[in-house]
Amino acid sequence: MSSQITAPRVIVVADAHLGQVPAAVGTAFHAFLDEVPQPGDHLVLTGDLFDFWFEYPTVIPRKHFRTVAKLQAVRARGIPVTFVGGNHDRWGGTFFTQDLGVDFFGGEAELDLAGRRTFIAHGDGLTEQHWTGAFMHRFTRHPVTIAVFRVLHPTIGFWIADLFSRHLADTTKDRAVLDRAAAAQRRWAADFLARRPDVSLVIMAHTHRPVVDRLPDGRAYLNPGAFLDGGRYAVITPAGVELKQFTTERLRPA
Repeated sequence: MSSQITAPRVIVVADAHLGQVPAAVGTAFHAFLDEVPQPGDHLVLTGDLFDFWFEYPTVIPRKHFRTVAKLQAVRARGIPVTFVGGNHDRWGGTFFTQDLGVDFFGGEAELDLAGRRTFIAHGDGLTEQHWTGAFMHRFTRHPVTIAVFRVLHPTIGFWIADLFSRHLADTTKDRAVLDRAAAAQRRWAADFLARRPDVSLVIMAHTHRPVVDRLPDGRAYLNPGAFLDGGRYAVITPAGVELKQFTTERLRPA
């Protein structure tokens, strides 16, 4: 699936995991949405903005209301928003596209960012280093799993998701595992760019490891890092790709 949005500056952010992180992270992310994306920019969310999001026909997660309102305010300022879902929040739909006016992709996306043909994927399922991650990737994307989950009462569904989320968080605290996954992502991106000379940039998240790998021909691989880890994000312009941090003091509990 592809999309065409022309903007000279693209703001890329991922892995805030709102709903499971301290409230200060949510406060900082809301300030980020107020201050960083400006009219003329394009905001790209590359997955796991929410620790869990599942769209029912008439229900949205109550605890994410303030974040949704902030995203609506960003759109009201004329800033386009693209959301590529991650392994915690890829089950969006018409609420994002129709109610918020956000371009939503449940999986991979290809689009032009600041003049660069870009492939975007959250990254889960591509370079998993732990069997639970590979299993959950397949299980949670299966049509039967999604259909069964959709018929559950939302209160029960969100409770189950919260249990799974806490379990997965416990299994990914090993920094060595994440380091191996991050290295595997870099190799995957390099191989992808070798196969696809028409693509100038690959963006993935998921490992919470910020990196920009620049090839001699100007193409690159970007992981913006996790917003929950000190307000990390990235900026793409025609001149280059740069890692940034949003005022980290905002992430400290009051």
